[in-house]
Formats: sequence, structure tokens, C-alpha cells
Amino acid sequence: MTLVVPYPAGGPLDTSARLIAQEASGPLGTIKVENKPGKGGGTGAELVAKAPKSSNMVLMGAVATHAVNPWLYKNFPYDPLKDFKPLVLVARTPNVLVMNAELAQELNIQSTTDLVKYLKANPDKLKYGSGGNGSIGHIAAEMFKSLTNTRMAHVPFQGSNPALKALESKEVGLVFDNLASSLPRIQTGHLKALGVTSLGRDDSLPKVPSINDEVPGFNVVTWFGLFAPASLPDNDARRYADAFQSAMKGSHGAAGLKKMGISPEDVRLSSFQEFVESENSKFGFLIKAAKIRIE
Repeated sequence: MTLVVPYPAGGPLDTSARLIAQEASGPLGTIKVENKPGKGGGTGAELVAKAPKSSNMVLMGAVATHAVNPWLYKNFPYDPLKDFKPLVLVARTPNVLVMNAELAQELNIQSTTDLVKYLKANPDKLKYGSGGNGSIGHIAAEMFKSLTNTRMAHVPFQGSNPALKALESKEVGLVFDNLASSLPRIQTGHLKALGVTSLGRDDSLPKVPSINDEVPGFNVVTWFGLFAPASLPDNDARRYADAFQSAMKGSHGAAGLKKMGISPEDVRLSSFQEFVESENSKFGFLIKAAKIRIE
């Protein structure tokens, strides 16, 4: 089996995929992890969507590959709902709204409410960074601007790490970033976490409130999970899903995911399919409302 990760090595999806592949190799045989980055995850996702039946490929797909990108690009090369068979949801992780800790102190911004007050008094004074046009960080910030009636310019970067470096150098004022990648910088005190983007608090940052508490209606969560091509027989899909679920829930797998601030889910097959359909519809609405488009 080949497990395709449609992003570069080293990120949360890649680390999770390698951990799960190692744990599931007992019941499923050797699982080779291959990174196929490009087009915001689209290159690797298309490879699996169009894989021949004999290839035995699975994809570590994500909110971008199955709910966001199809609404951003013209002539999209695959159908995220028809070309895949969802196997198991690995994790749902909130993004986190972070500022450079020194800048937050200078501007006396210690909460989301403080940030909104500052932005209303100083429109366009702060810029926000993201991992790129159409990224979850971009969509989250545009949703935040809409709900709070505030103004900020967008500075897109090629990935999360460059955006965080720009934040640390004060090139941008804030970033909505994946919790797993920001958590180490928050723990060292370099970044100030103002709020998480899920409806409730996250166990990794128990003292940080949900942005929804201060900006009602705000809810943007990153998720990722394992998908097979639609041609995979149902019996094999069940076997794969059970093996991957066991790999995530076993002591070693669960401990490895927890280290990244990830709590494994238990949503598979038809339940995962319903979740993906719901997310695809939700992000379609958000992207159209924000008029985000990538040519």
C-alpha cells in the first residue's frame, strides 16, 4: 500500500500519516508513505483520485483537498465527493489566532475583544499573514473581518512556517494558524494566543477561549483523514478503516498524536462521508461570500 501525503514532509499531516502507517503495517502489510506536494494538496489528491485499481493507494486528505480547493479553482481536476471513498477521520484541530507576543504587549491586546477594539480604532493598521491564498488561515481571517466589521490587508506566504516567521519579525500583525504548528511557539512565549477557532476550548490550550465566545458565529476547524479511490470495494474499505482506527487508538499511536496536540477521532466510512459532504457545503458558502478565487 502507498499512503500519499499531498503536502511536504515534516508537517502535522505528514507526521500523523507516518505514525499511522507504522502502526497499521501489521494488519495491512507494508505501507509506504510518499509526499506529493503541489497545488495546495491538489497534486497528491488527483494522483489518488485517478489511480488505477491495481495501485492500492490511499490519501491523507484534508479540509483543503476535499472542502476548500474545489471551490477556489476553475476546471478542478477531480470531484472530492465522487472520486473518493472516505475511510476514517483522523483529527479535527482548531486553528489559533496568534500575535507576536511583544507586539500584543505594546498594543495592549490580550484578547480577541481587545483586538477587535484596536482594529476598529485603527483600520488597516495591522496586516494579517496566511499560508497562501485560499488557505484555511486566509478564509478564517476573512470570516473574522466580516463578522467583526473590521479591515486588515492580507499578506499571503508559501506555507505556514514563512507566515509565522513574518509574524515573529512583526512584518504582519496576526495569523490564523494550525494549532499543531503554532503550539511550540505559544508554549515558549514567542506568540500570544488570543483564541481558538473551534466552538469550544482545546485541551492543548485550556486557558485560551474560543473566538466564538467573543465573536458569535465564528467556527473554522482544520481536519484531515484517510481516503481511498472510489473504486475500492466496500469490504476492503471496512478492513482499511478498522486497521487505521486501531492504529490511531493504540497506545503508541495515540501518544504520538497527543504530542502534536491531536486527539484521534472515531468517525469512519458513511459517517465520515456525511461529514465531508457537510464541510464541502459549508466552505463553499464561506468562499463564495468572501469572494475568494484563485485563477
